[in-house]
Amino acid sequence: MVRKSSDTLRGTLAENIKLFRKKKGLSQEELAEQCGLHRTYIGSVERHERNVTLSTLEVLSETLGISVPKLLTKCENPSNSSQTELDE
Repeated sequence: MVRKSSDTLRGTLAENIKLFRKKKGLSQEELAEQCGLHRTYIGSVERHERNVTLSTLEVLSETLGISVPKLLTKCENPSNSSQTELDE
């Protein structure tokens, strides 16, 4: 039996990837290229459709310049987050 991550965790990851990708001014295609992933994969992650591996989390966090825990932690209010908070 294959286990899936919780919808909440996948949702948080999806929102954070989209948020930090946009803060860096990257399209899904540009992020995918920098990560060595396919552009449709990034889209499916941002739509909560994929369970990502630890290695994928690592490459996404490195490319976005944030930690893996930050990718997996729900932002309190992303629309009001300061640039300093996003860069931590």
